[in-house]
Amino acid sequence: MKPSTMDDVIIIGGSFAGLAAALQLGRARRNVTVLDTGLPRNRFAGHSHGLLGHDHKPPLDILAEAREQLARYPTIKLVTARADSVSGAIDDFSVLTADGESLGARRLILSYGVVDQMPDVPGFAKGWGKSIVPCPYCDGFEVAGQHWGLVWSGPQSHNQVRLFHDWTETLTVLTDGHDIPPDIRADLARRKIAVVDGRIAEIGHPGGHNAIVLLDTGSKVAVDILFAVPRNKPSASLHESLGLAAVDRPDGIVLKVDERRETSMPGIYAAGDLANPLMPSVSTASWQGAMAGIFAQQSMLA
Repeated sequence: MKPSTMDDVIIIGGSFAGLAAALQLGRARRNVTVLDTGLPRNRFAGHSHGLLGHDHKPPLDILAEAREQLARYPTIKLVTARADSVSGAIDDFSVLTADGESLGARRLILSYGVVDQMPDVPGFAKGWGKSIVPCPYCDGFEVAGQHWGLVWSGPQSHNQVRLFHDWTETLTVLTDGHDIPPDIRADLARRKIAVVDGRIAEIGHPGGHNAIVLLDTGSKVAVDILFAVPRNKPSASLHESLGLAAVDRPDGIVLKVDERRETSMPGIYAAGDLANPLMPSVSTASWQGAMAGIFAQQSMLA
């Protein structure tokens, strides 16, 4: 099917990274279409933190304000639609939407993010983004000095223990069935960190950030907030159909990009949680999106 339009750039995913890319392209007077399903990863969070000028605001409110600001740029088009497939090559990409519309563009920016895979534990999904959170930079300040719990997920959790020290002195590690090596257990003991064995059977939420963890041993652990890093996966499979290079990490899959945010296929850029091997946040997603937009624009200069 021949594309109905030919843009400079199509952005697939209109959360923080995608909108930041669109802003840079719109200011450069480039024609850009943003396709978005309206399901950002952090929609479960009551507030977003660490974004300069928008600290402690609901993330959906920040995104709504951003879309309003983009309306002043005549070359930006925001479309509520899902991209079903992508084909073509640099300077001639084609995107087919779920509505059956075919769109064309010289460049693509993938910013459709990831979805967290909730473990099959009663109460986990209910508390996600409230009493169960993944990122101390996003939520640590509001509960600093309180009793934190950490669900152990592997060797990377040992670094989290060290990181959390800047926010709290009281931390309980829940092994959730993981076998923590003796040398790491010794280090946790040296740091005066309690370690509770047993698998998590259920999580209760008495209110606020508080969580009560019920273990299969019958014991309970009450904490003021629970940190956990469930595995995530990309919210779409377009990168797979395109054959883009990716890295399978302990917490999920991220796309490989170079210093200009370009993927392994020329003309396709990626930003946000989909291509962030470090700790994801609204701030990093925004700057990565801005860079993807700028580098995509510069790649089209005559």
